[in-house]
Amino acid sequence: MELPRSFGILLHPTSFPGPYPIGNLGDEARSFLDWLAATGARWWQVLPLGPTGFGDSPYQAFSAFAGNPYLIDPRRLVARGWLEAADPPESPPDRVDYGLVYRWIWPLLRRAYAGFRARATREDTHALAVFEREHADWLEDYALFMALKGEHGGAPWWSWPEPLKRRDPGALAAARERLAEEAAFQRWTQWVFFSQWRALANAAHDLGLGIVGDMPIFVAHDSADVWAHPELFQLDEDLNPVAVAGVPPDYFSPTGQLWGNPLYDWDALERSGFDWWLRRIRRALETADLVRIDHFRGFEAYWAVPAGAPTAEHGRWEKAPGEAFFRKVEATFGSVPILAEDLGLITPEVEALRDRFGLPGMKVLQFAFTGEDNPFLPHNYPESGNCVVYTGTHDNDTTRGWCEHAPDAELDFMRRYLEGRGIACRGCQDAPWALIELALQSRCRMAVFPLQDPLELGSEARMNFPSRPEGNWAWRYSTRDLTHGLAERLRGLAERYARLRRG
Repeated sequence: MELPRSFGILLHPTSFPGPYPIGNLGDEARSFLDWLAATGARWWQVLPLGPTGFGDSPYQAFSAFAGNPYLIDPRRLVARGWLEAADPPESPPDRVDYGLVYRWIWPLLRRAYAGFRARATREDTHALAVFEREHADWLEDYALFMALKGEHGGAPWWSWPEPLKRRDPGALAAARERLAEEAAFQRWTQWVFFSQWRALANAAHDLGLGIVGDMPIFVAHDSADVWAHPELFQLDEDLNPVAVAGVPPDYFSPTGQLWGNPLYDWDALERSGFDWWLRRIRRALETADLVRIDHFRGFEAYWAVPAGAPTAEHGRWEKAPGEAFFRKVEATFGSVPILAEDLGLITPEVEALRDRFGLPGMKVLQFAFTGEDNPFLPHNYPESGNCVVYTGTHDNDTTRGWCEHAPDAELDFMRRYLEGRGIACRGCQDAPWALIELALQSRCRMAVFPLQDPLELGSEARMNFPSRPEGNWAWRYSTRDLTHGLAERLRGLAERYARLRRG
C-alpha cells in the first residue's frame, strides 16, 4: 500500500467538547474537521468505535462490529422530530463522566426510539429495514446479547442460565420472543450510530480528509462475539478462557500487561477460511479509509497467559497462522489499507510478515532517544518511508508530560539529536513542537500526533495509563483550543516538509 506524504491528528470522538457529558458525532466534530482541514492535514485517526463496558476502554467492547451509542448526538435526534429538546445534565467540561453518561444516555435513547416509532417517515423505516438486513450477520446476535445482558442486570454472559449461556436453540427462540422489543431498540441504536458516523465521514471526505480507524486484534470475553462464536476461541468446557491475552514485561509495565481477552482458536478460524475475521475487516473498511490493527505481532505469535494468573509475567509465546491469514485477506480484498501496530517485542519473523504484505509499521518518537541505533530514531527508518511516525500514542503520556518525567540521559540525547537536525528544544515546554517537527521532517510517509501535543498539554491530558484499570479515556479539549493561529502553525510546518494535503 502506497501512502501519500501526509500528516494527521489522533483524537477520539469522546474527547470532543460540547454540552453533553461525553463528546459525540455532532456539531463539535464538524468544527474539528473544519479546523483539521485548515491545517493541511490529510488524516483524522480515531480509537476503536465499539460499545464500551466496564472500565470504559474502547479496546474492551461488547462487540467487534457494533458502534458506541454513547457517541450519538442527541441534537440530531431532536432535529429528526424523535426527541424533545431538553437541557443536558450538568457535567465537567474537561472530562468524560462515564457514570453520568450511562445513567443519562439510555433513558434519552429510549425516549428517542419511542419518538421514532410514533413519527418515523416511510423513508426512515425503510432505511432501518435495509440496515438490519445488510448487517444481520452480526446485528441479530449483538441485539439479543444486549437485551439479555439488560435482563440479567448487566451480568456477563457466562453467568447467565446454562441454556442461554450455551445458546440452546429453544432458549434463544424464547428469548427472541420475550425480548423482541428490546432487541429492536438495540438494532435501532446501531442504525442511528452508523447513520451519524456515515454523515460525519462524508463531511470529512468532502473536506479532503481520510479517516484512520483502529481495530483491536483481540475481543472482550464479555462480548457478543465470544458468546455467539465460542468455537473460535480457546475456552474450556464451562466456556471460560484456558489462557488470556497480554504482553510480557515492557516499557509500560515491569510485570507486563494482562489484558484478559480470550485467545483465538486459530485452527478453527483457519478451517472456516477465516470467515469471521474477513467479515470484521470488511466492516472496518466500511467505517474508515485506513485501518490500524492494534498488536499486529499477535498474528505471528501471541503471548498466552494462564487463566487466573495475577500478572502477565509467566506466559509463553504461541504461533499464529499470520501468513495464511494475510494471504486470505489479500485474496479477498486486494491491497488492503492496513497499518500494522508493530510495537513491543518485535522479532524478525514479525517484521518479515509485515513487510511481505507491504504493511506500514509504526515509529514512536517518545521511545527513540536511547542511542544512535534505536530503530525509532528517524535516521533508522526504512528508505522506502513505508511507516507511520507518531510523537506518542493513546497509551503514552503527552509529549510534554513524557519530557517532564523522562531520564536526563534521554533528554540530553534528544536535545543533541534535534539540534543536529536544525530543531531547537530549550526545555519541556518546547518538546511537543520539537517532536512534531521531527516527525514531519522524517522520511515516514505518514506522521500522526495526538491533539494534546500541538496543544502543548501535560500529563493531566493523558488518555490512557495501560497499567491503571480505571480513570482512563476521559480527556476532553475546549472549543477555544482550536485556534486559527494553531492551524497556521501546523500548516506552515506541513508545507515546509512537503506534507500538505493535495486534491
